[in-house]
Amino acid sequence: MARRTLELSLVTDRVDPGPLTSQIAGQLRDALADGRLATGERLPSTRMLAGLLGVSRTVVTGAYAQLFAEGWVEGRHGSGTYVADGALGQPGGSGSTEPGACWEPGAVAADRPLAPAATPLIDLRPGIAWTEGIDSAAWRRAWRSAGATVTSGLPDPQGSPGLRAALTGYLRRSRGVHCSPGQLVVTRGVAGSLGLIAAALLRPGDRVGVEEPGYPAARAVFAAHGLRLVPCPVDSGGLRVDALPGGLRLVYVTPAHQYPLGGRLSVPRRRALTSWARATGALIVEDDYDGEFRYDVAPLPALFGLDPEVVVYLGTATKILTPAMRVGWLAASPGLAGRLAAAGGTLGEYPSGPAQDALLSLIATGGLERHIRRMRHDYARRRAAMTAVFGGGAAGRLLGDEAGMHMVLETSEPAAMVAKAAAERGVAVATLDRYFGGPVTRNGLVLGYGGARLPDVARGCEILAGVLVAR
Repeated sequence: MARRTLELSLVTDRVDPGPLTSQIAGQLRDALADGRLATGERLPSTRMLAGLLGVSRTVVTGAYAQLFAEGWVEGRHGSGTYVADGALGQPGGSGSTEPGACWEPGAVAADRPLAPAATPLIDLRPGIAWTEGIDSAAWRRAWRSAGATVTSGLPDPQGSPGLRAALTGYLRRSRGVHCSPGQLVVTRGVAGSLGLIAAALLRPGDRVGVEEPGYPAARAVFAAHGLRLVPCPVDSGGLRVDALPGGLRLVYVTPAHQYPLGGRLSVPRRRALTSWARATGALIVEDDYDGEFRYDVAPLPALFGLDPEVVVYLGTATKILTPAMRVGWLAASPGLAGRLAAAGGTLGEYPSGPAQDALLSLIATGGLERHIRRMRHDYARRRAAMTAVFGGGAAGRLLGDEAGMHMVLETSEPAAMVAKAAAERGVAVATLDRYFGGPVTRNGLVLGYGGARLPDVARGCEILAGVLVAR
């Protein structure tokens, strides 16, 4: 169904000392604030609106550019300018500023709070991929390809042979992981992989090491299988191998970008960790979280490449594409891969066959790697917007900003109180305490920049900075 173009009564007043560009932008904000504009509606073209108002096209282009920078509107190549998703109720409308005023960095402060919202307007929580960055044409082609034939019977417990073959090439190119299709098992994501490992390789009561602070979902999966969780300390360089407790059957680690503090496990620590596993008979589970997204330095090769006999490598399409796809993979030694695939068959832990075929199409056509390159650039811009606000250190100390889609802001203010105040102003953030399985030893916020538009990231950070400065 075609979207309708807006028909609005806009006027320009040449007697008014305010610039014509600001007059037009202000009236459009008014229209959004009182409900005359709706998400997804198309604005008139700059040429059409300029003709209706009797102004130069440059004036209208400037007004649209201002609204675009503020996140009110979005441009669609070859289609026009539309009211952006999430624009309704944004801060910066005429109800919260002087008529015709434009939002700019620093304009949103704690003395102008937003009304409490049931659903925060700007989502700065971590672990959220920017799904609108997916090439819709490539996405549709992939699913058309997946639906070309009707699948019959149960999927291969180890995963689609075609997808496993394609993944070997993708992992070799992107992460330096060298493995055969027989060493890969297609799963339902990282949590699904961890569940298979717990079911096939461990027994209730076994001691499992988890980074502290670390990934809450990993702790939940292990606990659900009756395993004893043992906190393992981390520092700015990731897992402290020299402080690993004794008696562990397995240690779960995020070496590319420690979740959530962001440290990168150095090569000496990686070698020490694989040597420790050899000496103790323990297994290393490497969650390659954020391995695809680094900005200042090249990624280190995966741990799996150092010693495939003692490392199980985990990857997922969730953070790359969308959690709705529910497809992940693990690489292990041939013997372990067989045991894990057998466990998946027994438990019925099959990823969707069509989803596997769609991912295969994206890899085979190069769409997946093109998407990663685009998103690496896109996330780098959002990361720059966040560090521009917090990088000076006035609001706290930033950690883990070299990679991924999130960073930690350590602050002296109680994180729970800051998060509550931010939510009242329309910004959702996570607190660091939820990543601890034991006593909480660090205070801070975990800020993601994958789930919000670039202007919203900047605006949300300004609001949050205003909350911190005001306390």
